[in-house]
This record gives sequence, structure tokens and C-alpha cells, in this order.
Amino acid sequence: MIGVWIIIALIGLVFLWAIYTFNRLVVLRTRIDNAWAQIDVQMRRRFDLIPNLVETVKGYAAHERETLENVTQARAAMAQAQTVQEQAQAQNMITSALKSLFAVAEQYPNLKANENFMMLQEELAGTENKIAYARQFYNDTAATFNALIQMFPARIIASLGSFTARDYFEIEEAAPRAPVAVRFARPAPAPESPTPPADDSSAESKNL
Repeated sequence: MIGVWIIIALIGLVFLWAIYTFNRLVVLRTRIDNAWAQIDVQMRRRFDLIPNLVETVKGYAAHERETLENVTQARAAMAQAQTVQEQAQAQNMITSALKSLFAVAEQYPNLKANENFMMLQEELAGTENKIAYARQFYNDTAATFNALIQMFPARIIASLGSFTARDYFEIEEAAPRAPVAVRFARPAPAPESPTPPADDSSAESKNL
């Protein structure tokens, strides 16, 4: 009789563990979906800011046709992207195109001083920071989820529940900063004090 109760207890423990593991996988999957939704919101915001930025640059540098076309093509690629990997590739294209665009803007002081351009540049920077934060949370949660569904015996529950690995969202940094080189100037050597001239009168008195 005791053996029967032990078996029942073991079955109960296995059942509770299965419920716990299943619920944990569901929670992680939900967090991943929510994180991706936040990334998608910010990417759409970036998508909407680009046409205004291009039009502003055109007003000062319309002849930079190749650079402007690259930005427009990258935006079109983003509109067609569906999967996480496709979105990552499209974001990398946009990042590269915007770097070239801002490099061109450095050659036009009037454009750099334009209030609309500065506002758009600031909004883009804020949006890209939000994308970076949401991407980090997404990738961290996806890493935990992917590791769990590969572990035994959790992989049994993952297989029964149709939990599959999630792709990581790997993109280039929007605005990498080069390290600032600090150089300390060497102190100038102190000027040599002039040698006082010899006293001729004292020399003559000695000779006398």
C-alpha cells in the first residue's frame, strides 16, 4: 500500500513539474512576443521619420542623389521584410544609409543648422536608443527560452507544446562612437637665464 502511495506521489510531482515547465515556457514566449512588438513600434517610428529627413536634406543637397536613393531603397526593403532575420538585414541597410546621409550633412553647415533637420536627427537618435534597449531585452529572453527548450527533460514539454527556437535580432549599432584620443601637451622648457656681463672696472683694478 505504501508503494502505491509513493508511485502516486511521484506521478503527482512529475505532473506538477510538467505544468510548471509548460507555464514557464509560455511566459518566456509571451515576453519575447511583447519585446518584439516594442521593437516593431520603434522601427515603424524610424520608418516614418525617414521621408521627412530625406526631404529636408534634398532642400540643401539635392545633387547627392546616390546617397538619398540608398536611404529610400533601404526604407523600401524594410517595408517588405517579414521575418526577424529580414528585419535585421533591412535595419542594417537603413543604418548604413543614414550614416552616409549624416556624413554628407557634415559638408553643409546650413543644413546642420536647420531646426527641422536637428529635430529629426534627435528623434531618430531617441528612437534608435529605444530599439537598442528593446533588442537587448528581446535577445536576452530569447536566449533563455532557446536554452530551456534544448534542455532535458524540458525539451519533452517543448516538443509536445510546439515550442520552437526564436531567432536573435542582431543589427549594427546606429551611432558608434570612436574613442576620444587624449593627448597631454608637454610643458615648454624654461628659458635659460642670461649670463651677466663681466665687470670690466673690477678687472682693471686687479691688474693695477
